[in-house]
Amino acid sequence: MAVKTKSRKQATGRGPQPIGNIISELMARRGVGQQLAAQQRQQAWQQAVGQPLAGYTRCGSVYRRRLEVIVGSSTLMQELTFQKQQILQRLRESAPELEIDDIRFKLGAVQ
Repeated sequence: MAVKTKSRKQATGRGPQPIGNIISELMARRGVGQQLAAQQRQQAWQQAVGQPLAGYTRCGSVYRRRLEVIVGSSTLMQELTFQKQQILQRLRESAPELEIDDIRFKLGAVQ
């Protein structure tokens, strides 16, 4: 007596997939795009403020074209607030693809 098994297409509802689609889906599931975007924001931030100041700050997310930056001390947060327009200009020049119109500084743990 022969047992009839379902083919792969019948069992999963899908046939063979192009490798590009599989890789894109896997990258989306793993959040690779978000991780790359976060690294890009951090690099642009470091370039805009310089390495000494960047060491005491951490980039957060971008929401409605506003970059959130976590700052380790209130003194530094005040200094960055004073320099906000110059920093924004440098960010726009070095990374226009980020489309940042504003920066919100937030006091918090950097490490």
